[in-house]
Amino acid sequence: MSFGALVVLGCRVEPDGTPGPAALRRLTRAAEAHDEHRVPVLLSGGRSWAGMVEATAFRSWLVNQGGVPETLTWIECCSLSTAENARCSARILAEQHVRRVGLVTCDWHLPRALRAFRRAGLEAVPVPAPSPRTVFLRRWARALRERAAGPLDTWRTWGWEVP
Repeated sequence: MSFGALVVLGCRVEPDGTPGPAALRRLTRAAEAHDEHRVPVLLSGGRSWAGMVEATAFRSWLVNQGGVPETLTWIECCSLSTAENARCSARILAEQHVRRVGLVTCDWHLPRALRAFRRAGLEAVPVPAPSPRTVFLRRWARALRERAAGPLDTWRTWGWEVP
């Protein structure tokens, strides 16, 4: 399995700038994948959590705790959804002549994220960040959220605002 870059999708950052639990799993997995493949890492996420933008916080952690050289990190900080992660990342990756990427996100989020990245014209390879086992109700809520978000991603892919 080879690719030209890793893309790490953003998620919750704590008010002090440290990654939340899901973000930490994604970043740990990205650091492992970077060690294995030695490719640049694109940190994708523009949501601000208590004034800290996801991609910026992710870069800080990946460089300081993950051992990834800052020169091998790129930031995409405009996206606020999975569909936007894909579109905005695709633009940056096209400038770098990268078409095949390892996509790092939570295992339960990967199917929808892979669809969004493929719609954006990228060849995306799953690099799952395993989630801890959780209660049925939580798994059901995640599955419902992912089902509902899929059509919204398709809508956003075409650049339309959600009604």
